[in-house]
Amino acid sequence: MKVSSPYHCLSPSAQIPGVVPLSPAAHLVFSMGSPPTALDLQNPDNLGQQSTDNGVLPNLKWSFSDSRTRILRGGWVREQVITDLPVSVDISAAQQHLTKGSIRELHWHRTAECGYVYAGSVLLSAVNEDGQYQVSKLEVGDIWYFPKGEAHTVQGLEEENEFLLVFDDGNFDAVVSTFNLDDWIAYTPVSVLAKNFNLSESVFGNVPSPNPYIQNATLNPQDYVYYAKDHPLEKVPGRGGALRMVDTTTFPIATTIAATVVTLEPAGLRELHWHPNAAEWLYFHKGQARAGVFIGNANARTFDFSAGDTALFPDNNGEDIYTYSYRHYIENTSPMEQLVWIEIYKSDRPTLLRIPLDVAKSIKTEKQILIK
Repeated sequence: MKVSSPYHCLSPSAQIPGVVPLSPAAHLVFSMGSPPTALDLQNPDNLGQQSTDNGVLPNLKWSFSDSRTRILRGGWVREQVITDLPVSVDISAAQQHLTKGSIRELHWHRTAECGYVYAGSVLLSAVNEDGQYQVSKLEVGDIWYFPKGEAHTVQGLEEENEFLLVFDDGNFDAVVSTFNLDDWIAYTPVSVLAKNFNLSESVFGNVPSPNPYIQNATLNPQDYVYYAKDHPLEKVPGRGGALRMVDTTTFPIATTIAATVVTLEPAGLRELHWHPNAAEWLYFHKGQARAGVFIGNANARTFDFSAGDTALFPDNNGEDIYTYSYRHYIENTSPMEQLVWIEIYKSDRPTLLRIPLDVAKSIKTEKQILIK
């Protein structure tokens, strides 16, 4: 349940299925003012739920439900860019939905693009600078990667198809970030098109076409595509879940975007850790989560997440509050449902730092990543 209106008020004792009950501190807050909204109840950790929260941290969370959805012929799209989540300077993202047969026309970007299919299946086509083509079918769990400037299309194959798109620039909506072939042709004189392609001007009388032509592949179909079925899950210490790491060791072409698909068991914990060489952008696909963040000097904050939310944990590449190293953990707050999220890094292979085992050996006796 997503309610974003601050005027939709509920009593402090109100409950929403799957939402953590309000803490005594939160009840005290609302005993002195307006009753909590449904959005308050979805974010109990903003209401004093965690006694360890302290100091000032920027907002690290954005929900796709808060993004404007553009309804298009044959599908829809909604974005999360730097104006939505200012701390996310390296990564922007979008959810895109295609009905059966609908196609995202031939286009390319000034940034690299990574895609993750989480519903249905799609037909991906691409052409490189040498005019060579590739056509690949991708299903749930499969990933694609295009370097900047690689022209491509995506077509829906099932009744309903949906995927996550990730770009290695937070300011993806900047002017001239995407080039559509139809757009270019529509704004080029017909006489020039005829001369360029050595064709009659009548050939271009009905452009732009809503359904670009897709040709069979002449490239290795593994170049742009990562097939989940061909890669076993990582062996994860801690017995708390499973993860699939997608970087240049398993997907060599993806030199600017790496990903990890994480499944955490009910009540499980993604251990305390941080990444020194890349910010961690997250998309929560299924379940309910809590993330605790600490940046030092008594500054800590806890966030609540549900399906459709995004987040950003910066790395330590600067001196202001947006670029401190954000140590964090992620906890599955559901006792029954698995938590699934996708981590994205602007890196060929992100590094991971944890609390050293010899420092914490009185607490745990073996390395753990996803803790049961």
